[in-house]
Amino acid sequence: MNFQTAQNRSSAWSYFLSQPHQPFFLAGILWAVLFVLLFMLGYRGSIPLKIDGTVFHGYAMLFVVFSHFFHGFLLTTFPRFCMTQPVPQTIYTRLFFLYETGALLFAAGSLLFPPLAVAGALTLFAGNLFAVSNFRLIYLVGGSPEKSDPLWLLVAHGSGLVAHLIFVTGITFGIFGIDFAWQPLAMGIGVYLYLIFLTFVVAQRMVPFFSHVAVTKPRRFLPIVFGLLALKVAAFAFGFALFEIVLTLLLAGYLLKEFLGWKLPVFTSAAILWVLHLGLFWLPVALAIDALTCLAEIWMQTSFLYAGLHLVAIGFVTTILIGFGTRVTLGHSGQVPHADRISIALFWFTQVVVLARFLYSMATGLGLNLAWLFDLSATLWMALFLAWGVKFGPTLIFGKR
Repeated sequence: MNFQTAQNRSSAWSYFLSQPHQPFFLAGILWAVLFVLLFMLGYRGSIPLKIDGTVFHGYAMLFVVFSHFFHGFLLTTFPRFCMTQPVPQTIYTRLFFLYETGALLFAAGSLLFPPLAVAGALTLFAGNLFAVSNFRLIYLVGGSPEKSDPLWLLVAHGSGLVAHLIFVTGITFGIFGIDFAWQPLAMGIGVYLYLIFLTFVVAQRMVPFFSHVAVTKPRRFLPIVFGLLALKVAAFAFGFALFEIVLTLLLAGYLLKEFLGWKLPVFTSAAILWVLHLGLFWLPVALAIDALTCLAEIWMQTSFLYAGLHLVAIGFVTTILIGFGTRVTLGHSGQVPHADRISIALFWFTQVVVLARFLYSMATGLGLNLAWLFDLSATLWMALFLAWGVKFGPTLIFGKR
């Protein structure tokens, strides 16, 4: 019986590591809950964070939580984009253990000993660099005649490395009391040129493909979007608020026009697809709201606590993430992807999380004493990923039974 139990455990572990998305998705779920819990408790003063709370939150979400999910997805799909062999298990398991070690050290150091957080960030940066170097190698040896999308995925990852390096440098200098205005540039590059653009490149390729819709995009579609995002980041980092507003509205209008021209079957598609359509259209809508809230901040001399940024990050990125994550998990478990009632409820619940976080920003900017909305939005975020983990965790670990 002991031998059989050990054999079963070995079999379960082998299956768990058999595809890249399985360990990365499951770890991403756990970190999504833990890091928001720590941020909420730190924000409330219930626990003393040893590094700046905003830096802790931004870094953890960018380079731990979201990177887990999208690298789990891309380690499977990027070789297909480039028409080359799958990533060897030894490569993605090495990356997985680098990420888990770095995340543990960063979390522990943020609570106990700041140099430990720096060690964690350096480990995560090493993992990030390792991932990008492997994506670059796949790109170079791939036999696909069309490498535009893979190239721009590499550009997004290169931007992520730049932002990651600025974060690590800033956190390290901060420990020694050396302060410089690095956060706006690091956050701008990390959010818009890494997270948003990376998600966008994947979505603009995969959403029409999954929807069985042939679309014709402008020849310079991706360079235009990246260029406008880069200008937005520069304006944001150096305080040119009105210029940033104009750029954001231009980008929102351009994307909305293009998306409408794709004629996606938004109102007739199955739930596993309409959630991706919803996530896609969140991008121009959230950017437009971002511009309007920035204008309101100037006019009213207030702060809406990055309302637009959170709308893009939760409305666009998280909705796409939940949609792709659900599809990939189901699609790699021996059945045609189909969203049941629980999955559909999770899709809608994601939009509740978006609304809750937006209401908190609005209440703060309008001077309303509704601080409980912060706790509500953080709790709803954690509940979303806990529910997603309960629903799909067994499939990720053991396969569909």
